[in-house]
Amino acid sequence: MKKVLALMLLGVMVFAAGCKKKDIKSNLTPDTDITISQDFADEPSLRGDMDKDINLRIVYFEFDRSDLGQDALNTLKENAAYLINNTRVKVVVEGHCDDRGTVEYNLALGQRRAVKVKEYYTQLGIASNRIATISYGEEKPIDPRSNESAWAKNRRAETKVMVQ
Repeated sequence: MKKVLALMLLGVMVFAAGCKKKDIKSNLTPDTDITISQDFADEPSLRGDMDKDINLRIVYFEFDRSDLGQDALNTLKENAAYLINNTRVKVVVEGHCDDRGTVEYNLALGQRRAVKVKEYYTQLGIASNRIATISYGEEKPIDPRSNESAWAKNRRAETKVMVQ
């Protein structure tokens, strides 16, 4: 009985695998102009839709470091000035890494970077309940190449406005 059942199941699997797949037609024509921003304009995210007029700057880190250098401190002070003047705005700090290291290590490093930025914002007078953190590790590179220039761009923390 088990052999018959197994043979029947195998037969159904072979039949299903051999069925012709339905062709999916696209509404796009070869002359359709598509940009990445249009493709993902409505994509939901942790931060919701971002206000296009707000330009909070990115801070960068040295290799395998989460401490804030003087350039990063100055940039975060500028970002904080906006946040202090706009008390209803909440943000998420995204920690990013280059692609060297394990996935687990880079997620932890990205989180340390995001937390360092959050801690500095709170030292500057921004309430901690207005700041969320997330680590993307190496998953969202700005520059996908594997060289020092690309790695330097990818070692960053971005402050993104959350829409309420």
